[in-house]
Amino acid sequence: MTSPETPTCSAKGCRDAAVWVLAWNNPKLHAPERRKTWLACGEHREHLSQFLGVRGFLKDVVRLEDWVQPEGSERER
Repeated sequence: MTSPETPTCSAKGCRDAAVWVLAWNNPKLHAPERRKTWLACGEHREHLSQFLGVRGFLKDVVRLEDWVQPEGSERER
């Protein structure tokens, strides 16, 4: 169960607690150093990573507790 302060998975319809940060950017829209983030639970990490990966958007996958927000990221830890 999650509380309002608990980061949740970005997968559609999933409200599970996030465990992973998927850092990505769309090179057609974003500067190379910019990182947008999706959060993933254990179940959806691979699916969301593949979705971003096949498009060439995925830059990094990091455990939520290890995530250091780079300058320009949109989501705070």
